[in-house]
Amino acid sequence: MERQMVVMEGATGENQNGVSSSLNECDRVVNELMQVIDTIGSYGGFRKTQRKECLNMVRRLKLLVPLLEEIRELEGQVSSEALNCLANLKKALLAAKKLLKDCNYGSKIYLAAESEAVMSRFHAVYDKLYEALDDVPYDELGISDEVKEQVELMRMQLKRAKGRTDTQDMELAMDMMVVFSKEDDRNADSAILERLAKKLELHTIADLKAETLAVRKLVKERGGHKADSISQITDLLGKFKQIAGVEDTLVLDGSVSARKLQRCQTMLVPHEFLCPITLEIMTDPVIVATGQTYERESIQRWLNSNHKTCPKSGQILDHLSLAPNYALRNLIVQWCEKNNVELPKKDANTGSDASSAALIEEICSLIQNLSSSQLNIKRDSVMKIRMLSKENPDNRILIANNGGIRPLVQLLSYPDSKIQEHTVTALLNLSLDETNKRHIAREGAIPAIIEILQNGTNEARENSAAALFSLSMLDENRVMVGNLNGIPPLVNLLRYGSIRGKKDAATALFNLSINQANKSRAIKAGIIPSLLKLLEDKALGMVDEALSILQLLASHPEGRNEIGRLSFIETLVEIIKNGTPKNKECATSVLLELGLNNSYFILAALQYGVYEHLVEITRCGTNRGQRKANSLLQHMSKREHIP
Repeated sequence: MERQMVVMEGATGENQNGVSSSLNECDRVVNELMQVIDTIGSYGGFRKTQRKECLNMVRRLKLLVPLLEEIRELEGQVSSEALNCLANLKKALLAAKKLLKDCNYGSKIYLAAESEAVMSRFHAVYDKLYEALDDVPYDELGISDEVKEQVELMRMQLKRAKGRTDTQDMELAMDMMVVFSKEDDRNADSAILERLAKKLELHTIADLKAETLAVRKLVKERGGHKADSISQITDLLGKFKQIAGVEDTLVLDGSVSARKLQRCQTMLVPHEFLCPITLEIMTDPVIVATGQTYERESIQRWLNSNHKTCPKSGQILDHLSLAPNYALRNLIVQWCEKNNVELPKKDANTGSDASSAALIEEICSLIQNLSSSQLNIKRDSVMKIRMLSKENPDNRILIANNGGIRPLVQLLSYPDSKIQEHTVTALLNLSLDETNKRHIAREGAIPAIIEILQNGTNEARENSAAALFSLSMLDENRVMVGNLNGIPPLVNLLRYGSIRGKKDAATALFNLSINQANKSRAIKAGIIPSLLKLLEDKALGMVDEALSILQLLASHPEGRNEIGRLSFIETLVEIIKNGTPKNKECATSVLLELGLNNSYFILAALQYGVYEHLVEITRCGTNRGQRKANSLLQHMSKREHIP
């Protein structure tokens, strides 16, 4: 092959300098590539929403190290083609580094909200890497066959990675859609916000501090671009901080506010003078049980949010008493006088304390009015408690601590549909607190909630199902709901309810069916025909929910018998053939559960043509779908159903 060489045969001394120059250039680029891979390998905090994809990319990029090491050992001349190949590889690796850096340090909220766009960036990097490796002149560079095979394997992995669609976290996607929606009246629902905070790993003070810095950087980079999107992200971060009991200090605009001036000053403040929660200079420092010092207002907000640990150390607090740190307070005052720094005014604190006292007084008055003989007062009070219990975790604790649960449970049986509706919804909100779950059940709420589930208004029935789901997060409550015959009305709501009612019923039934005895109860109540209807009616968008429950029921002998009698296998195979990636994953999981217990189901699925579709899933299904499909094919092979 004719190539344009950097140095031609029979070169002069000047040309020999060209050989040295080309080798030096080659060494320089290879060393840069090795440094990029080394830097990429040091990232260890990939955001949860992209973590799996990031780790896969890092693993693939490390496969390039043997190739680069062999190129670095090259002693002969290097063609412009080889240098061009290395230059393209460098561009691809730098693009990969930028993407992985964003996924390691970027805003967790932004990466979750823009997950599809981020995945497109991954695919673009895969394309660049694939094309760069396509032109490697292995022979000229003296690359060994072993390393060449390894690089070619990597290229095939990159090609497959582009065609693979990983499972989307549907609950996360739905929750993000709800909190960003201006029309959805649930966008401030604390249950959704708390669930999102956990999924995005934004529920500790350290997490929220890091996210605040990441969002500030995002705001700075974007300027005025996509202002609505940035505003949604900052608003959501503020709500997460409220849940955690942390003051929201994020400043979006470029104006020089008093708070911003305070923050500029705190850059010079000794570290020990800053509150670990707000990172602002303390005006009223107090000591907690662990010996750590905080600003009184900040740590009190943390404790009022039902936290029992020291925010900085994570240790459980032996007591919740706060002791003034007079010595530190005096040092702060002296430092401020010496450096001409004015401490923030504390006028707002008085208002805050007064506001808190007024709220407690209001809650106590509303709880007392629940026993009023006047219907309008009773109805108005329970409606206001419902609203307060929805707003934030603090209110849920205050309502419970001031004796609100018992009168609310008593009102579940009051002969007024609106009062029942408001009451069951208030108890649903209160049950989001773990301590309240047990308290509500001990007060005898579950039988009354089941009664409303059977006979209440549509909204009351939906919220009763959601309340049973929340309460059944505790094992003892799960057993109690089953023993009190709460499953048949849930199955009825699943069959005949509104779309929201069906979804609430499905989540409750899934949770309850974790218990073995409840599986039998659900099957006897006719859940399987109802689930089959959900599979057939694609417009409801509940295929994944139905398949998830069916997978639980398939582990029960009665469930397998019922599924077999309904010719369910053909429907499963159809989903494996034509469903979404998540649908296929769930359907394969159900078929595997059935097949491991009864070869009849495997034979039936093979007759309906499942084999080729399982093979397809092993190639380009979701990661979990691939594992399930491989397990199913291996099981078929062991049973000699397939060669």
